[in-house]
Amino acid sequence: MPHPLISQSDIDTFQKDGVVIIRGLFADHVDALRDGIAQNMADPGPYAAENLKQGEAGRFFDDYCNWQRITPFQDVIARSPAAEVAADLMQSDRVQMFHDHVLVKEPGTSKPTPWHSDGPYYFVEGRQTVSFWSPVDPVKEASLRCVAGSHMWPKPVLPTRWLSETSFYPNEDDYMPVPDPDAEGMDIREWDMAPGDAVAFHYHVLHGARGNTSTARRRAFSLRLVGDDARYVSRPGPTSPPFPGHDMQDGQRLREDWFPVLYTRDA
Repeated sequence: MPHPLISQSDIDTFQKDGVVIIRGLFADHVDALRDGIAQNMADPGPYAAENLKQGEAGRFFDDYCNWQRITPFQDVIARSPAAEVAADLMQSDRVQMFHDHVLVKEPGTSKPTPWHSDGPYYFVEGRQTVSFWSPVDPVKEASLRCVAGSHMWPKPVLPTRWLSETSFYPNEDDYMPVPDPDAEGMDIREWDMAPGDAVAFHYHVLHGARGNTSTARRRAFSLRLVGDDARYVSRPGPTSPPFPGHDMQDGQRLREDWFPVLYTRDA
C-alpha cells in the first residue's frame, strides 16, 4: 500500500506525467525548514548564487548541498515521510540522498526562474529520480510550473546558466533548445500551494517559475532523491552540483558515504 499521504492515482500520475502535487508532505516540518533557510541565507555555502543582474529589483537567492551542515535540514530529511513517499512514486525499493536546494524570491522580484530540466546538469541518470519542491510560504503566482510528460522527450533540454544565459556544456547538438511552453501551448501543471505542500517531479521534467511580484516572501526547499536504477554518468563538463573528488565511474551507483540511503523497503 502507498504511504497515506498519496494514492495509487498519484503514483500513476507521476509515472505518466513526471509530476504530481503531494499535499502536506512537509506540513509537520515547516518551522524547521524556515529555520534552516534562515541559517542558509545567513551563512551561504560555496555554491550560493544571487540570480539578478544589476538594476533588477528584488532578490533571487539560491544555494545547494548544505544539508550536512544545517541541522534543521538534516532533521527534516530524517524525520519527514519524504523518502518513503519517494520510494512509492519512483517504484523503487530504496531511496538515496542526492542533494538539497534552497530558492528564495523576495517580494518584488520580477525575474522568473528560467525554464530548464535538472537532469542534464547532474551526473546521475535513471528512470527512478524525484525532486520535491516545497514552499514554506503560501504561493500562488510564484508557484513551480512543470510541463507534463517532458521527462519522456527524446532529447534532453539544453542546460544553461541562469544569469549569463549561456550553454552549460560545449556541444549544444546533444540537446534540444529550451522551448517556450506558454507560447507553444504545452501542458503546464501548477498549483496554489500551502506551506509544506510539495511538487514531486522527475529530474528530466521541464520546469520554471514566475517572478514574485507579491508583497510576501517566497521561500522554497527542494530535496533531490534517487532510486534503484540511478547510476553515475560523466558529462562533457563540470556538473552542477560538481561534488569535486567523488571518484565515481560511469555505471556505478552513487557512493553511499556521500549519498546515504535514506529508506529501504521491507522485503
